[in-house]
Amino acid sequence: MGRKRCVGADCSKMAAGCCGVKKQKLSGSPGSGGPGGVGAGNGVAGTGHCGSDLGIGSSSTVAAGNMNRVNGLGCPGGSSSSTNALSPTPGGYNSAGLSPNLSLGSGSGSGGRKMVVSAEMCCFCFDVLYCHLYGYQPPRTPRFTNDSYPLFVTWKIGRDKRLRGCIGTFSAMNLHPGLREYTLTSALKDSRFPPVTRDELPRLFCSVSLLTNFEDVGDYLDWEVGVHGIRIEFFNEKGSKRTATYLPEVAKEQGWDHIQTIDSLLRKGGYKAPITNDFRKTIKLTRYRSEKMTMSYAEYIAHRQHHHYQNGTGHPLPPYNHYS
Repeated sequence: MGRKRCVGADCSKMAAGCCGVKKQKLSGSPGSGGPGGVGAGNGVAGTGHCGSDLGIGSSSTVAAGNMNRVNGLGCPGGSSSSTNALSPTPGGYNSAGLSPNLSLGSGSGSGGRKMVVSAEMCCFCFDVLYCHLYGYQPPRTPRFTNDSYPLFVTWKIGRDKRLRGCIGTFSAMNLHPGLREYTLTSALKDSRFPPVTRDELPRLFCSVSLLTNFEDVGDYLDWEVGVHGIRIEFFNEKGSKRTATYLPEVAKEQGWDHIQTIDSLLRKGGYKAPITNDFRKTIKLTRYRSEKMTMSYAEYIAHRQHHHYQNGTGHPLPPYNHYS
């Protein structure tokens, strides 16, 4: 009861927002006056940041443009084929085509249905970023599905996997152009961070999140930590409509309960007044799930060596000078 499936045009109107937090832990409950970054969508479909700064500053919505403006010769690329078949699994990889160290994110998949997100999508994102940074032509069309999904691309860096950039959209996009666009938008246009550089590539982790199963719920507590992502819509103290979101893994990673997550999201969305339970009840909440795949740079190189981008051609590895 109190749930309404969000489909079609209703979902496409939702503004993208933050999918994570910049710092890894909060010191206690955010409460009514706890820390919280300021930043949210403005109710217009488009891009948004994936996390709050938790007191560091605000993040405004970034308009996505055509970032594929690179020229040059040669690039380790995808395949011109549009089929969705996988190549035979190489030694050391499992039946899903994953290295043992690759990870599916919490909340990935739903109801035992076949996963759409794949390691090839992370490989493709690495390729797009590499080609841009080194001035090569963009990678060719990949072989994974080009179906439409709301999506986020997240970059983390280092052994402690610090957030390096994350931007996505709640408007369903075809995956081929969508991942091309948001790979570069998240890596280069997240206003909380300087653009990713060549030297950082070997320390990067890429995550692709495909959002599914949108449901409007009548109770702001009607969602499960670690299973659902949430998007909230509310009116701030000035009467302006604001939106903000956390992907499914955020609350679990931060060790938050429902109230802490909601309050952090309100602060991230720019709400500065004391947070009362009566105000929480005015929130319009949409819950959703995601399929998430994460791949490190090292796994990207290994995956490319094994799969040759599934087109039977042994493309050369990127001419990085960071490995022998």
